[in-house]
Amino acid sequence: MLSTFLIFSYGMEGRTISELFINEQIRDKEVRVIGEDGEQLGIMPTKEAMKLAEEAGVDLVKIAPTAKPPVCKIVDYGKFKYEQTRKEKEAKKKQKTVEIKEIRLSPNIDTNDLNTKINAARKFISKGDRVKITLRFRGREMAHMNNSKHILDDIAEALSDIAIVDKAPKVEGRSMTMFLAEKR
Repeated sequence: MLSTFLIFSYGMEGRTISELFINEQIRDKEVRVIGEDGEQLGIMPTKEAMKLAEEAGVDLVKIAPTAKPPVCKIVDYGKFKYEQTRKEKEAKKKQKTVEIKEIRLSPNIDTNDLNTKINAARKFISKGDRVKITLRFRGREMAHMNNSKHILDDIAEALSDIAIVDKAPKVEGRSMTMFLAEKR
């Protein structure tokens, strides 16, 4: 069952399975060998390890090429490749991506409109997303930027029960931004 394939899916240590060397592709003089059932067979010449794999009717796969000496495993490559892709899919399922939702305001926002924006932010934060609150200034509003900082402070205070200020209010060009994240 000696075989050599190239498949593009992620494998050991961030390498693609196609980057793993199998059988004749292994050019090292000595390798540390792990048997089919996981026991350490020790350090031996590559030829001897190849012979052991051939006798067992499976492949010799280099799983840790950066180790000194490189680590090879006697395993059925097809089954090994399948297990690796399954593990990667499971790991991907368990990952959670945190999105950044943006809420835009103007300095002359009314109280009820502000409450609506706060409720939207509360909903985003409770879902686990980060919220970027942007206060945009136009024309003459630019002259009164410092007087409008209290709006961002009010929002942070209203959401203080479920959120923390991730990045304090900061002026960037014609806008002032603040990031809120869920309390842990």
